[in-house]
Amino acid sequence: MLDLRYVVEHLDEARAALARRGEAAAKSLDPIAALAARRSQVIVRLQALREEKNEANAAMAKADKQSDEFKTRREALKRISDEIKTHEGEERVVQAELEAALLGVPNMPAANVPDGKSSDDNKEVRRHGEKPSFAFTPKDHVDLGVALGIFDFDRGVKLSGARFTVLRGRGAQLERALMMFMLDLHTREHGYEEIWPPALVNEESLRGTGQLPKFAADLFKIASWEEADPKPDAPKRDLYLIPTAEVPITNLHRDEILDGDKLPIKYTSYTPCFRSEAGSYGKDTRGLIRQHQFDKVELVRFEKPEHAEAAHEELTRHAEEVLKRLDLHYRVMELCAGDMGAGAARCYDLEVWLPGQNAFREISSCSWFTDYQARRARIRYREKAGEKPQLLHTINGSGLAIGRTLVAILEQYQQADGSVRVPQALWPYMQGLDESHLITRYSSSRTYT
Repeated sequence: MLDLRYVVEHLDEARAALARRGEAAAKSLDPIAALAARRSQVIVRLQALREEKNEANAAMAKADKQSDEFKTRREALKRISDEIKTHEGEERVVQAELEAALLGVPNMPAANVPDGKSSDDNKEVRRHGEKPSFAFTPKDHVDLGVALGIFDFDRGVKLSGARFTVLRGRGAQLERALMMFMLDLHTREHGYEEIWPPALVNEESLRGTGQLPKFAADLFKIASWEEADPKPDAPKRDLYLIPTAEVPITNLHRDEILDGDKLPIKYTSYTPCFRSEAGSYGKDTRGLIRQHQFDKVELVRFEKPEHAEAAHEELTRHAEEVLKRLDLHYRVMELCAGDMGAGAARCYDLEVWLPGQNAFREISSCSWFTDYQARRARIRYREKAGEKPQLLHTINGSGLAIGRTLVAILEQYQQADGSVRVPQALWPYMQGLDESHLITRYSSSRTYT
């Protein structure tokens, strides 16, 4: 979240910055302004009451304890003390309301983010390779996967409902191969430490990265439950399936003060991800593009503020390298202020070319959050022993979304006979391929060694 003191003291500047995101973002500061004025009034009254209490204490100390004057002053002091307690309670309530309101305010865009209202205003930064050309009409991944026998949509629906899919044979193997290839690249060549986190997290973790309270409708919540042997009076626990590894990985250091000498910290993680996709019904319902459960490799970095912008560029290049090694045609788009996610100060989307759709589709978002997440999750670092801790910056991005990478491979590497050639970078991870390195029609009785 934003710095409350900055927002209160620079309300016009903060509102102007958020207006670049749109009218709703600018208006999200309106409750802050009203609450801040109310808190200021309470603080002024408290200061006056405390001064009055000090004077009353001094006067009472001089009075004869047996006199009527002493009794009168004691009653006045009690009245003042009671009023102070009332106003202190009001101050706590207003402060809590301020902090709650601030949780709903998006991050301010970085100064160099392009202006714009929607994806139509995003700016292409660069692109890699050429669109693959075909001597035939290319199919989309759904027709390819069904014909090859590697997608089983009907059984996915039978098991779990719409937007769940079963991968079979070479499809399952290709998904696993992509995960291993991405993790190996990021750990061995890019220097990230691999993390295998829980797939269930608490509300505090989701609040720390900004999914709560704003995006509660997109989450899968597990019903409240109690442990087998709970402690006396222990509350029931609410847990959520993670929408992205960003949540548990960023919160690894929640409520911690890190050693500045240890920064930057770079993590990568594979996890399944779960999203309800609230409000997206009717969009991308065909195939693997928008599933309720999908696999992703994530990149997360903790950086000193002065190094964060350069680190954001580097992380984006690390995500791009996956696409380059797979020789997939893609482009990099810088998102305009009106199209960025709520927590991002700057964001690049990697968009891969899908011949079956004749369009580029997002396969990774690489975001620099400045100290927005760190303030919510209370993640700080200390430059030197004895110095005051300060907030660090967080950066993350998909490196990559595995299902969408599989989709891009099927569509860009399809052959005239409906088979699909496997990119060379994945050969070591795809056991049992013959020298043609083709995925052909899958038989349920087939095994691979």
